[in-house]
Amino acid sequence: MQRYMISHSLEKFPEAPIQLVGEHYHHMKNVMRFKPKTKVFLTDATGYSCIAEITSLTNEYVELHWVKEETINRELPVHVTIACGLSKGDKLDLVVQKSTELGVNKVIPFKSKYSVVKWDEGKVKKKQQRFQKIASEAAEQSHRQSVPVIEEMKNIEQLINYSQTYAHKLVAYEEEAKTGELGRFVQTLQKMKPGEDLLIVFGPEGGLDPSEMELFQDHGFISCGLGPRIMRAETAPLYTLAAISYHYELLN
Repeated sequence: MQRYMISHSLEKFPEAPIQLVGEHYHHMKNVMRFKPKTKVFLTDATGYSCIAEITSLTNEYVELHWVKEETINRELPVHVTIACGLSKGDKLDLVVQKSTELGVNKVIPFKSKYSVVKWDEGKVKKKQQRFQKIASEAAEQSHRQSVPVIEEMKNIEQLINYSQTYAHKLVAYEEEAKTGELGRFVQTLQKMKPGEDLLIVFGPEGGLDPSEMELFQDHGFISCGLGPRIMRAETAPLYTLAAISYHYELLN
C-alpha cells in the first residue's frame, strides 16, 4: 500500500471521514489512478498511522474513511541526529534521502573550516526547504511513521550549543580510523537505551580541522573510527545509520 504523510492531525479520523486536496489528491487521482475501495497508509505529524480506504474521488478532493490503526512500529528505537559538513554538489541531497530511509531523526548541515561551499542566507532557507521535501518524500517511500527534521545550517559554535541536550555525542574522525580505533562507536551503542538521543558529527570532504576536533572534545564529544577504511563524506553517515539499524533492529 502507498503511504501518505499528512500535515493535519488524524486524532478524530476514526469518527469521521477526511478529504485530502493538493499534492496528495493529485498523486492519488492522477499518478496512481486509485479507485474507490483502494486502501492506503496515512501518517500525521505526531507519528500516528492508520490504514484508510478511499470512498470517493471528485474533481476537487479524495475522501477516505478510517479502517484500523497501523500496529507495526517502523522507527528506530533510538533517536539519531546526524550533523554533516557542507559538501559540494548534491551530496547532501543524497544524505538526506538515504538517511531518511535508514531511520534518522534529525539532520543538521553545518559549515566548518574545510567546507568548500558557501551558503548565503537566502540559499540556507532554500536548501532547508528542499531537504525537508526530500525527507518527506523519502519517508513516504520507505514507510516511515515520522518525517526527519532538517535543521537550519549551523556553524561549529551553534552546533556545540545545540548539542547540550544530548547525552550521547560522537564525532566520526578519519584520524581515529587511521590509528585503528574501532571500539568507541560500538561501546556507545551498547550504553544507549531505547528512546535515548544520539548526535553524530561528520565532517565535509576535507575532514575536520584539529582545532575543531579539540573544541568538540572539550564539550563532551567522543571521537571514533568507523572501521579500517576511510569513507567519503556522504558515505560515512549512511554506513553509521546502517550499523545502528543492525545493532538495534536485526541483531536484537
